[in-house]
Amino acid sequence: MSWGLCETGYFIIFATDNKNDTMNGKLFFMTACLSCCSFQQLSAQSRPGGITPQMLQEIRQSVTPSLMRTALSNAVAANAIDKLAENHSNAGDIDASFTFETPIQSITDQKSSGRCWMFSGLNVVRANYKLRTGRDVELSHVYLFFWDQMEKANLCLQGIIDTAKESMNHERVRFFFKDPIGDGGTFCGVADLTEKYGLVPKNIMPETFSSDNTAKMKSLISSKLREDGLVLRKMVAEGKKGKLLEQEKTRMLSEIYGMLSLTLGTPPRDFEFSLTGDKDNKRTFTPQSFCQVILEKPLNGSFIMVMNDPRHDYYKTYEVEYDRHTYDGHNWVYLNLPMDDIEALAIASIRSNHKLYSSYDVGKFLDRSRGYCDTENYDYGALFGTTFGMDKAQRISTFDSGSTHAMTLTAVELDSEGKAVKWKVENSWGASYGYQGCLIMTDRWFREYMFRLVVDKEFVHEKLLKMCEQKPVMLMPEDPLFLPDE
Repeated sequence: MSWGLCETGYFIIFATDNKNDTMNGKLFFMTACLSCCSFQQLSAQSRPGGITPQMLQEIRQSVTPSLMRTALSNAVAANAIDKLAENHSNAGDIDASFTFETPIQSITDQKSSGRCWMFSGLNVVRANYKLRTGRDVELSHVYLFFWDQMEKANLCLQGIIDTAKESMNHERVRFFFKDPIGDGGTFCGVADLTEKYGLVPKNIMPETFSSDNTAKMKSLISSKLREDGLVLRKMVAEGKKGKLLEQEKTRMLSEIYGMLSLTLGTPPRDFEFSLTGDKDNKRTFTPQSFCQVILEKPLNGSFIMVMNDPRHDYYKTYEVEYDRHTYDGHNWVYLNLPMDDIEALAIASIRSNHKLYSSYDVGKFLDRSRGYCDTENYDYGALFGTTFGMDKAQRISTFDSGSTHAMTLTAVELDSEGKAVKWKVENSWGASYGYQGCLIMTDRWFREYMFRLVVDKEFVHEKLLKMCEQKPVMLMPEDPLFLPDE
C-alpha cells in the first residue's frame, strides 16, 4: 500500500504487489492528480460574466412548471414553430385583386442557385421589351451568369494584387479571401454585365446542372482562387509587378474560364435567332447586337436605385465599396428615402405598366403555402411568452434583418385615398410556389421588410433626380444591409 499527496491537497492511495503494479500505480497517481487539478479549476471559477449556480437557480425558478406549459412543450417538440405560431384569424383566403397590375408573364425558376438578382433584373428587361414590341423573348440567365462569375474571379484576383502589401489579417484582404466568388448580386450587376457582354436568348445557351445547382462549382472555384491569391501575394512580396502580375493573373483566369465552360457551357460569340419566332426569318446576332435590339436604351444611366435604411440620413446618396460585378464597373450607389417616397415611385411605375426590380427580407413572416407576407401571419411572442420589439433600424444594425432576395414588383392595391394596401411580386422559385409563382404582401409587411427598388428615371421627379447627383458617402461592403440578393 502506498499513498501520495496531490498538489491540490487530495490524498491518492493505491496498492502495489509487484513491479508492474507499481508502474500502473504511478500512472494512476498522475491521472488522478490531473483530474483533481481539473476539478479544482472548474470548482474555483471566479471570472465574472459566467452562468453561476445562483444565476442558474434563478433561471430555473423563472420557468414555472404547469400542466399548460407541459402541453405546450409537447406540442412545440413535435411540430413546426410556424404551425403553432400561426395566427388563425389571419389565415383566410387571399384577395388577389389589384388596382394596378402590370402584364402577367411566365414565372422563372432559379432552382438551387443564388441568382435571384439576375432573374428579377432580366424579368424587367424582358417585360419592357414586350411592352414596347408585343413580343416575348426568354433570355439566357446562364450566359450572363458565366460572365458574372468570370468578372467576380477577376475582381477577387485583382483585389488581392491591389492589397498584397497588407497583412492577411487586414480587413480588405480577408474580404477577398473569405468570399472569392458567389451567386449573389444586385441590379447594378445586370446593368454592367449587359453593357459589357450583351444578351442571348435562352435557347441559345440553356441552363445546365451546375447553373441550377451552383454550390459545388462555387466551392471548387473559390478554392482555386484562394490558392491563386496566395501565389499572387508571394509574387508581389518578391518584387514582381506590372506585366508579370498581369500575365500570371491571365493564366489563372484561363483556368477559371475552363472550369466555367465545363460546368456552364461556352458563351456564343454569334448566333442565329428569329425575333418573331419564324424559322425562315432568322438573323445573325452577336450578344452585343442582340442586346441593342432588346434594350430600348442602355441600363446604366437610365435608372436610380433607392433604398430604405432608417439608420442613415434620408435624401442622401451612399455608395458600397467593392460591391460591383466587374472590376471596371460601377459600385452600388443608392439614394436613401423614406418608405412614403419609395412607394410613390413604385406606384407611378406600376401605373404605367412597368415592372420593377425590388428586394426584401423574404423569410420574415412568410406563409409559404399561400405565398402571403404579413406581419400578422405568426405570433411568435404569444407562443414563447415574450416580445420581439426591435424596429427596422435596430433589426438591420444587429444583423437580424437585411435584404436577402430580389423579386419583380408587379402590382399594387390602393385604398380610396390612393395609399397602398397590398403589393404583388413575381418570384423566381417556379410557377407552383406560393400564389401562382408570386408573393402577395400587405403594406405593413412591405414597409418593414422591403429594402431596395430600381426605378426608371422616367418615373422619378426632378427633385429626387437632383439629389442623386450628390457625392455619395462611402460605406463598407461588410455592412449588415449590404448582403447581395440571392
